[in-house]
Amino acid sequence: MGGINPRAALASLENVERVPQRDGFGHGLVELGAKDKNVVVLCADLADSTRTSWFKEKYPDRFIEVGIAEQNMMGVAAGLSIEGKIPYVSTYAVFCPGRNWDQLRVSVCYDRRNVKLSGAHAGISVGPDGATHQALEDLAMTRCLPNLTVLAPCDWLEAKKATIAAHSHAGPVYIRFGREKVPVVTTDKTPFKIGRAEIFRDGEDVCVVACGSLVYEALVAAKELEKDGIDVMVINNHSIKPIDVRTLADAAKKTGCVVTAEEHQIAGGLGGVVAEVLAENYPVPMKRVGTPDKFGESGSPDELMAKYGLTSAGIIAAVKETVKRKGAMK
Repeated sequence: MGGINPRAALASLENVERVPQRDGFGHGLVELGAKDKNVVVLCADLADSTRTSWFKEKYPDRFIEVGIAEQNMMGVAAGLSIEGKIPYVSTYAVFCPGRNWDQLRVSVCYDRRNVKLSGAHAGISVGPDGATHQALEDLAMTRCLPNLTVLAPCDWLEAKKATIAAHSHAGPVYIRFGREKVPVVTTDKTPFKIGRAEIFRDGEDVCVVACGSLVYEALVAAKELEKDGIDVMVINNHSIKPIDVRTLADAAKKTGCVVTAEEHQIAGGLGGVVAEVLAENYPVPMKRVGTPDKFGESGSPDELMAKYGLTSAGIIAAVKETVKRKGAMK
């Protein structure tokens, strides 16, 4: 069960350091490379973008440039795992799991191969690249696959921890992260464990369950909602699968209503799995914050996040609506 983490709640939500989550992936790979000679990295012509170039510089004999052939890359990774290697596959999330989902399903998950996957540049904040490069469905595509663990870290430090934790976790793991710099809301001492959610802020009136870049927005929203007398619990749900059923159910019992927030389609992602958990364990009024049932578009990251309500303002509106619904049921 996740516990309240006093070090995670920032003393100030202003002037927060911002670092790309993918930096954590790169640093994690370099650290693993020094510890385990069986760690190998495969890339689909995106070494700089995914930060796997850092591993390449240190361990060139364990770096494989496959080229723009994501389906082949997954097959090669499965083969390497059979030989005792621990392959980390890196490309954009629209290509993994988007393009190589069949190879992921059959060659990796079906046989429970020890392959680690990264989905970079996920979410709508990829911005000008447009809908074709904005992975808004990857959590839904991955969490439905048997044997696959799915992680969505909130900042670069947590992305590094997820990368390292994946190494010691038996079986395939998918790690999702975006391109843009995001606020650093954790420290080296902030707990991280696969299968556990962490309570970053306690509260009595409503619980906001967030992942990725929306964790910071949830903390900002909670601080703002104090002015309206609404006491908000914030949970960082970095482990999409396995999900921390106990922490989520206990939060629902304590607060009586839940809002989820993610940079992903509202269907099938964090909001979907939380709804499933609560429907079976403790149903309460709930609202999902995420992209609606449509593709993204080109624009600056900030413009797109604001348009689709993936901001503290969007979370505040969802919280007020959900708290009102809870009150109407009394």
